[in-house]
Amino acid sequence: MTDLIQVEIVHGSYGNIAIITLNNPKALNALNLEMIDALNEVMDACEKDDGIKVLFLQGVGEKAFCAGGDVVGLYRSMKETGSGNIPENAAAFFTKEYKLDYRLHTFPKPIISWGNGIVMGGGIGLAAACSHRIVTENSMYAMPEVTIGLYPDVGSSWFFNRMPKNIGMFLGLTGSRINASDAIFTKLADFFVLDEFKEELIEDLSQLNWSDDIHVDVHNAIQAHYAFSYDEAPVSNLRQNYDDIQYLFEHGGLSAIVHNLTTIEPKSQWLSFAKKGFLKGCPMTYRLVYEQIKRAKHMSLKQVFEMELIMSTRCAMNGDLQEGIRALLIDKDGLPNWAVDSISDISDLKVEEFFQPPWSGSHPLENM
Repeated sequence: MTDLIQVEIVHGSYGNIAIITLNNPKALNALNLEMIDALNEVMDACEKDDGIKVLFLQGVGEKAFCAGGDVVGLYRSMKETGSGNIPENAAAFFTKEYKLDYRLHTFPKPIISWGNGIVMGGGIGLAAACSHRIVTENSMYAMPEVTIGLYPDVGSSWFFNRMPKNIGMFLGLTGSRINASDAIFTKLADFFVLDEFKEELIEDLSQLNWSDDIHVDVHNAIQAHYAFSYDEAPVSNLRQNYDDIQYLFEHGGLSAIVHNLTTIEPKSQWLSFAKKGFLKGCPMTYRLVYEQIKRAKHMSLKQVFEMELIMSTRCAMNGDLQEGIRALLIDKDGLPNWAVDSISDISDLKVEEFFQPPWSGSHPLENM
């Protein structure tokens, strides 16, 4: 197995803890296909091993849990593919990534995610899919896909519909960075625990005399450290700016929202950063974020991932994603040449294309 995923078994008095570490520090632990395959192998072994009670997922180092997916690899796949064709490596990455995320959501044993440091894009897909989601004083969450011509995927259509009113739309359109308290407010995380308590928490878990409900046992163990950490939690920027966000989003449809985000002068520095993120964004992403939230409102989790795989594959076939990655990460000129300049230039028919399967036959996630 690749050394990009490390596994340590902590032997306990009544059961063991599997510590799973994303070990790709040069890329801030960003996911690639090799890591996804290895994570599935580890989960297979942990699921079959009755001695392992809990999985603990973390990133190596202090900088990041996981900064997203291998977008440079996506770029190469798109670059190598003729216009109008499916970039096979990009499609394979999205397919395997979403299967892994869905598996995390539905895994029978408790999985704790230690969301310390940067947690972005695909990293949120991992961390937020776990049964017990911990954030620390160092956590910085974001879904910044708007800046590369993608859209918030990895189950965001599901997450956004479960956030406080209009907050999912705001995060998707602006790519705003949020802290630990914001992550809990948006239901992307459950507990705030100071980073210094990590080893102590693992030790406590290893000493537990497990009951018939292991999930409750894990909850109670984390809650004890949450109680000691609570006073150190950062102020939630989303809570502080909540009324202003509602004002931006409650008057009209997407055109009104785009107008407000473009023209209104923010009342706080944090909202000013949000506006800057929005103005750098791709107009097609604005349409896709609006549509994904509306269409996923009553979908099951599986249906959400099926929809997102169609959307992501279509994005990989669309020039905006390739151009966005080029401008941000390849040439780094910060000057993407988007296909259109405004949402008014995008027809409903064009948007609908992003929700129609580009392949014939069964859906790749049909048997997930």
